[in-house]
Amino acid sequence: MLFWLGAAAFALTILVSVSLHELGHMITGKRFGMKVTQYFVGFGPTIFSFKRGETEYGLKAIPLGGFCKIVGMTPQDDDVLPEDQPRAMWRFPVWKRTIVMSAGSITHFLLALAGAWVMAVSVGLPNIHLPQSNADQRSYPAMIHVGDCLSVQTEVKKLDAAAQKTATETCVPGTNGAIVPPAKTAGLQDLDRITRVGTTPVANYGQLTDAIRASKAGPTEFEVIRDGQTKVLSVDLISDERAPVEDPKGAVSLVSVAGISWDTDQPYVVQYGPLGAVKGSGEYGWYLVENSFKAMGKIPQKIPALWNSITGDERDPDTPISVIGASRLGGEAIEKGVPEVFWQIFISLNVFIGLFNLLPLLPLDGGHIAIAWYERVRSLLYRRLRRPDPGRVDYYKLMPLTYAVILIGGAFTLLTATADIINPITIFK
Repeated sequence: MLFWLGAAAFALTILVSVSLHELGHMITGKRFGMKVTQYFVGFGPTIFSFKRGETEYGLKAIPLGGFCKIVGMTPQDDDVLPEDQPRAMWRFPVWKRTIVMSAGSITHFLLALAGAWVMAVSVGLPNIHLPQSNADQRSYPAMIHVGDCLSVQTEVKKLDAAAQKTATETCVPGTNGAIVPPAKTAGLQDLDRITRVGTTPVANYGQLTDAIRASKAGPTEFEVIRDGQTKVLSVDLISDERAPVEDPKGAVSLVSVAGISWDTDQPYVVQYGPLGAVKGSGEYGWYLVENSFKAMGKIPQKIPALWNSITGDERDPDTPISVIGASRLGGEAIEKGVPEVFWQIFISLNVFIGLFNLLPLLPLDGGHIAIAWYERVRSLLYRRLRRPDPGRVDYYKLMPLTYAVILIGGAFTLLTATADIINPITIFK
């Protein structure tokens, strides 16, 4: 029950944020004197509506977004009444149109910052100065976490499919190819810092991993710094199958293993006071902006993985998700009693949507902004060249490109939604 309540709550927060996006367009448009004729939450058949002044407000049956109708967004709009022509949006200065069209994305950014501030003063924000991936960990100090159990892959592969699944989901020493890690047996402890493996000096976690893998299986000396004291312990390394560190999906090979992972004595979550939270939420927001751009750049290369997850492959947790997938993750977070994860996803999603909507492609808001500034720059250039102003861009000529963007976007949305239904990402094993 908690899962479904959480999923519904997350879907509702998305609907509210999209409705506020459209509200941003409406408020700024009205402030500048543009005529806004409709503001609706949802699509499809109208459930109810009412009119205040010149604007009709209402709720529609399909809760998948909303819209705000501003008269005359383009010169080609043919539904502008003669008396409304002076208030058509395209007639307003380019800076006013830019503010109106970007107001939706700005609303998403403000929601993200507000959510980050609340998290910062309540449960704390993730420490963005810690490594966020295995590749990033390699340059950090060779501080370790020692697990209680290690699934030996060469043994797991000898099991039947059901036992392999059990071994993957649970790890109990002495069953299904699982053992007590050699590092734990040797007396290594969490937050030990390794400075030498055998005769190889170690300066960071990447060098530690390389040194262990390059060592021969069997007793190997580990030089350890613990509580300021240096110790030497003998770890009985074992051979097991591992993918290359730089390519987790690459071909596996037999290497030596100790049963350790990276750890740190720095907090994973940082809590702030009300004033410090302003700076903290800003830094966290900018971190999300940078990573959202990286994620958008990787979308094309993630499409094959999405398709393969539908046809039976394991779902890559680094693949994009739809509103369905985000809602499922929100439901999991509530079900498992970690509402901070719920809000992290909500904040990240708002940043991503805000940035994506500013891409210079029609029919996105960023496409309209790009055309407005193109017209402005072109007019200035023609004026300097003492040539007649070429006038406004003909949106009809851009329709093939617009339809292509809609088609590609629709197909991608369908692909992610299908993957989220058939083979969803889960953050809690």
